[in-house]
Amino acid sequence: MKGLITKFAAMNANLPSAAFESDVRSRSDNETSLAAVVRDMSDSNDTGLVKLQKSQDECRRLEEQLNAQSWELNLLRARFARYETALRGSKVTVYTQDRDLRYTSLSNPILGRPIEDILGRTDDELFPSGSGDVIIALKRAALGDGHATRAEVCFEDEESARWHDLHVEPLHNESGEVVGLTCASIDVTERKEGEAHLRLLLRELTHRSKNLLAVIQAMAGQTARHAGSVDGFLMQFGARLHALAASHDLLVRESWYGASLSELIRSQLASCIEKNAVQVTIEGPDIALKPEAAQNLGLALHELAVNAEKFGALSVPTGRICVTWGQHETPDGTGVSLTWREELGPKVKARRKKGFGSMVIEHNLARALDAEVNLAFEPEGLHCKVIIPASQILSLR
Repeated sequence: MKGLITKFAAMNANLPSAAFESDVRSRSDNETSLAAVVRDMSDSNDTGLVKLQKSQDECRRLEEQLNAQSWELNLLRARFARYETALRGSKVTVYTQDRDLRYTSLSNPILGRPIEDILGRTDDELFPSGSGDVIIALKRAALGDGHATRAEVCFEDEESARWHDLHVEPLHNESGEVVGLTCASIDVTERKEGEAHLRLLLRELTHRSKNLLAVIQAMAGQTARHAGSVDGFLMQFGARLHALAASHDLLVRESWYGASLSELIRSQLASCIEKNAVQVTIEGPDIALKPEAAQNLGLALHELAVNAEKFGALSVPTGRICVTWGQHETPDGTGVSLTWREELGPKVKARRKKGFGSMVIEHNLARALDAEVNLAFEPEGLHCKVIIPASQILSLR
């Protein structure tokens, strides 16, 4: 049956039957091959789509990871910026060094040098000869034993010396090997200077306390010899202690650095000024005395004021006291000439013997300050002139 159909189709197509049958088989094979290709292409497309989808997913994952890392990086940058700002605004300097003690990073200038002048250089190159031995030994010990250490060290440069609280920490790599140092240095110069000043003040306080006790003892003995009674002794001794305390108040206020001559005079004449302000004239430039000068001159001024109230110009309403001072040139420099002059008071009588006040003014003042003292009981009023040497002067204006 199949043969008849083939012959019939060939006759209708005016083709030989064998050729027609071959063409049919060829077309059938081509259709089969095309279907296979289509199936292969379909399978290939499916595989490609899967791979493309995986690639897109991987890209999205990497993009999300990159965004997260970028956010973390920006956060670290902000924190590092705040860290740098805090360091620049403080006295803390953080730096790193390699095993050769070569500076590899630095937060602030140090040793009086800019950052760019320090990076890449070693401690041996930066410190003057021998001045950095202690610091270098401290760092090399940390490199050797791998332990952190801390000490207060002196950084010396060409102009000055600065004290630093230095903390040295070994710097390790991922393998745990010591590859350098991380150091934090805090400038404590002001604290060290304050401690040194405090020690000086304590030594000075001890010295002055002994001197003060000696002065009080001598003052008590002299007052007792010249006092007519116990009540007289207590009154005179109490007044002299008060005068001494007034001078010390001025010195304590200035941390025992010195005292203003004008303030010293006004403190010792405070009661006179309060009672008889119009009778007292005080004039002179700004001058600062050293502590010992202020203490001894204060006692002398107290004795002059007490004498004026009891026997001199301030004992009558018409009397006047004029206290003036100014610069005085001496072979040793510029000193101070202080003049106490009384007038319009009772006529002064010559003294037969000198009391405690005269001794304080003429002898103690001259000896303690190496000053020239001239005390004259002139008929028109007491006159006292004191030349204070330049060695007892802190400042002249």
